[in-house]
Parts: sequence; structure tokens; C-alpha cells
Amino acid sequence: MDAVRIAVDIGGTFTDFVVEGAAGRMTFKLLTSTDAPARAVLDGIDRIIATMGVAPDDIAAVIHGTTLATNAVIERRIARVGFLTTEGFRDTLEMASEHRYDQYDLLIDRTPPLVPRNLRFTVRERIAADGAVLTPLDEAGLADVAEQIRAAGVESVGIGFLHSYRNPAHEARAGAILAGLLPGVPISLSSDVAPEIREYERFSTVVANAAVQPLMAGYLAVLRDGLRTRGIAAPLLLIQSNGGLCDVGTAMRYPVRLLESGPAGGSIFAAAVAAELGLERTLLLDVGGTTAKLCFIDDFSPQMARSMEVGRVNRFRAGSGLPLRLPVVELCEIGAGGGSLARIDPLGRLQVGPRSAGSRPGPACYGLGGTEPTVTDANLLAGRLDPANFADGSIPLHVDAAREAVAAHIAAPLAVSGSEAARFILAMINENMANAAREHAIDADRSLSGRVLIAIGGGGGLHAADLARVLGIGTIVIPRDAGVGSAVGFLRAPMAFERALSWPQPLDGGDLAATRRTVTALIAQTLADLAAAGESAAARTRLTAQMRYRGQGSEIAVDIAPDDLAASDAAGRLSAAFAAAYHALYRRNLAVPVEVLAWSARSEIVLDRAVPAAPSRRAGLVEGEVRPGPAMLVDTGTTIIVPEGWQARLVPGGHIVLARAA
Repeated sequence: MDAVRIAVDIGGTFTDFVVEGAAGRMTFKLLTSTDAPARAVLDGIDRIIATMGVAPDDIAAVIHGTTLATNAVIERRIARVGFLTTEGFRDTLEMASEHRYDQYDLLIDRTPPLVPRNLRFTVRERIAADGAVLTPLDEAGLADVAEQIRAAGVESVGIGFLHSYRNPAHEARAGAILAGLLPGVPISLSSDVAPEIREYERFSTVVANAAVQPLMAGYLAVLRDGLRTRGIAAPLLLIQSNGGLCDVGTAMRYPVRLLESGPAGGSIFAAAVAAELGLERTLLLDVGGTTAKLCFIDDFSPQMARSMEVGRVNRFRAGSGLPLRLPVVELCEIGAGGGSLARIDPLGRLQVGPRSAGSRPGPACYGLGGTEPTVTDANLLAGRLDPANFADGSIPLHVDAAREAVAAHIAAPLAVSGSEAARFILAMINENMANAAREHAIDADRSLSGRVLIAIGGGGGLHAADLARVLGIGTIVIPRDAGVGSAVGFLRAPMAFERALSWPQPLDGGDLAATRRTVTALIAQTLADLAAAGESAAARTRLTAQMRYRGQGSEIAVDIAPDDLAASDAAGRLSAAFAAAYHALYRRNLAVPVEVLAWSARSEIVLDRAVPAAPSRRAGLVEGEVRPGPAMLVDTGTTIIVPEGWQARLVPGGHIVLARAA
């Protein structure tokens, strides 16, 4: 058989598999083995080898994405992590930025830091903001710190010193000393993980990296060894939160970069579909078993951000979670999936999500022991699912179990029929997603008007038309293989490494020569990362500066051509680029000096990603055929609901387009 690439996406409910080669594409789903996630992955690999005619030598790459790291942080299933910082800054993680995400709530809840105070340690040292050494590192004192760490049973250590982004010498030395005194304990340095200004965000990021490092290193080692045991010599690649691939060694060193790895694949897939169909303004809807994700895609690129939050106390309030400083596809994620549980709250109101039934026991209709009603149970009772063709027929659905769960927990308390209760559950989950889309549009400064909805995931086709109606969207695309869309996106991702560094400099009067040397070294690091991962093809590099007017408290990202930085009139070119970017955002410019706060460089190599020929028939539609609603189209991995007043059409490329009927 010709060489194939395998993509695996672990979700909260299902683990999705895509096998793609010159001969075509094959997909399937397995229930996620929550207690040991690698088991479902390896079971799927065994199935591919045993039933699809794929030999171990035929596999060119295994590309993997997972939300294990995110879930570990949210659920606090993390290592016993210690934090070492500059004397006098022990409580930075507790004090945070002293910002209240809700100014008027006197009883505001905050997300507790990942490291309790008794596991936060300090050492005498001090680096100035310009990188000068004010107080030498107390190396002798580190021996006492190491003994305290050992006595506390710490399993992983994060180190974050003041201004180490400008001069990492003290962090590097402290890390080396502790590594010698604490053999076997992984150590993360903030100057390596997130060398950027603002100590709270930098400290929070390095602590998160240290907190999940033992878990992810153990998981990835099991997975890598399991592949080798099966005779698979192909590389194991991981999708990062920024939408690029990395090797397994990098993933073990920087597991914090994997926090949004699974959802990032869906945005890559949607961006590729948007480019294929020439859709410049789209909104991704990715509905899985546990969560729903939303992402704006403009000019065929998903929206990106330089930071993210995890574990928000208030799901819709920025600032209520733990900040992480890393490049990431900007997504809105809510607890709205097929496994989202419906309940009546103490005030007698219907609530749906964010708690999920997961893969086991799962929805009541799975017949695996679940007794509480879920969105999947409601869809089944509403006649929107074929009991014999769910998850490619791998899970027969039990209508009676769904009916009993909905009747006992929802219909009886509300004194309505079971069918009415099912409709209420679906209306609630759709409104939850619509509210999230509106909130995300405001936060991202984007408009929903005139966009095309691209729906993927196992539940995307079920809810796309309902959501589009609420949001006033008139066109929907259900891409080919939408049910495993994130995994397909992994196969479209480039090999990419991105590094950032804070380097505050005014444009007028700054040391441009030093800036050029610093940025050149930053680019060289990303290219070296690619080379270390075994990639030697020509790479393309994107350079971005974080810039602002002097005196402002926040900055904007400005794309900079490397040639402009190298030019004799570099200051003028950078100023012009900033003025254009600022005006595009705020429709004005200021007569104020400009400064650069940080630089980031991303180097990537686009891997071979030839797309197999699309079928001319899908979900009972022939290419070009128009099917008016109401209709239910049973597709591989998903079900598509075409309401009355809409029509479905299969277009070239194998995509189904839903549009409001004239």
C-alpha cells in the first residue's frame, strides 16, 4: 500500500481517526478511554493495521492532538508543582494583576493559583529591567531551597525570576544547580517557556508548563513506545495551540503549547475549506461530544492571539481564569456538546451544560450506564438521529433509555411531554451557543453579519441551521468529513516553531543595531528548532512586533517584513507599518512616539498535504443535486439537519452547502 498519514484527535467523548493517502481517506471514531487515553489511540492504530490493509511500514507520520493538558489544568489533575522566584515576589501568583474582572461583585471568586503558598520558594537575586545584575544569585542558598523542595515531595519545578526575559543568566544557573540537586525532577524556566514582559503572566505560564509536564511526558512516552512496539518507525507529531506541528521531544519540553491543540485543528480545516470555496469571512462552529468551539476566520486565516486563559471561574468573563502567554488560535469554547447534561436547577429552570456525561457512562441512549439526559438524548427523541447509524454505526442508540431519562429529569418536573422536553433542551443548547457567539464577536471586535457558517464535529451538522437562524446567517457549509474535522485539520498543518522575546525599545533613539541582532537570533532559533525536528526544507518566516504609542498600557501586533528591519530607514518603515495597523483598528492615529515591546518569529514548513479526490456522492446526495428541507442527511461521522425553508446541495470538493430557500 502507498504511504499514509494518520491523524488522531482525542476529545472528551470520542477519539477520531483519519487515515489519508494517495488512494483516498478513511475515517472512524472510538469512545475515548478516559482512564488511559493512550489505550483508545493504540486500539485505533491496531484497527487500522488489522482491517484497512495498512502495514506499519506504510505509515509516514502519526499526527496527534489532544485536550489532555487543558483538562488537567482545569480539573487540577496536575503534578505537585513547586515555584522558585526572586526574593520578595513569592506572592505574585496570588496577587495576580490586581485586576477585578467584575468591578461590582464584592464576593468575587478568583481562580486559585496552581501552586499553593507553601510550595512557593524564593532566593536572593535581582536583575534590572535593562538586564543589569543588581544582586548576584545566592547559589549557596539554593541548596537549602532544594532540600525544602525535596522534603515537600515536589514532582516538578517552575522557575521565574524578575526581568529574566531580558537577562536569563540567573534562571539558567538556578535551573542547572537544582537539576543537579534534584535528579529526576523536571525543571521549567520562564525565560525559556515564555520570555516576555509582565511577570504575572510569565510566572503563570511557566507554572502551568511545569504542572502538566510529568503527565504529558508520561502519556507521550507511552504512546511513542506503543507505536514502536507495533513496528511503526514514523515520527509522532503533535499539533500545537498555534496551529503548527512539533516533534514529540518539543511537546514533552513545552506541554503548555498543547493546551488548545485539538481545537486548533478544526480552525485549520475550516480555513482550508474557506480558501477552497473562496469564502473570505466565515465563522467556525465545532460541536463535539463535550464542548462547542467558535472561531472567526477572515481572509482564509483563523484569528490568532498572543495569550489565552484556562479555568475561568466565570466562563464568559475575561480575567477570571489563569493567563497563559503563548501564541494560540483564538477560540471561544463552551460546555455545549452532545454529552452536555440537562437538569432542572433549584429555581425550577432548565439548564444544559457545561457538565458532560463524557464517554462513560455517556448519554443515557448509549446504554453504558448513563441515566441523566443529554443533548444527544434530546436529539434522538426529536427524531434528529438514526439509532442504527450513530458514530458510523459503532454505537447503537437506545430510544427507550433516552425517553426514560428525559421524562424523569426534565419532563416530569416541568409537567410537559417528553417530546416537548426534548425540544426545550435543544432550544436551550442552541441559545447557549448563540450567546457565546455574540460574546465572542464583541470580545474579538468582529461582526457576525454577512458571514458563512462552517460547521464541523459530530454535532455540527445537527445544530448548524438552528444556530444560523438565531444569528441571522443565511449560508452554511458542512465540509467533507466534517465529523472528524479537527483530525483532518491536523493533516493540513505545517511544521512550525514560534518564539517570542520582550525587547522594549523606542523607535526614535532606540538601539536598532541591537534589535536587529536580537531578532536575527530569534529567527535563527526557530529555524534551529525545525532542524532539530528533522525538517531541512526551505522554511518561510513571519516576523511580528508588539507595538504601541508611548504611554499606552497595551500593544497591537504588527507584521514586519524582515527586509524592513534590515533597511537603513528601519525606524521609519516600522513606524509606517504601526500607523497603518493602528488606523485599521481604531480609524485614527496619534502624534505620539512609538515603541516596540516584543518580537515574535514563526518559521514553518508546509508538509506534503495533497488532498485525495472528493466523492461525487455524499449523505445520499449526488453532486449538484438540491435537496429541500425538511430533511435529515445521515453522513459519515455526523448527521445534517435541513430545516423547512432551507435546501442542501452537494458542491465540488464533497462539501454540502445549506442555504435559505428563495
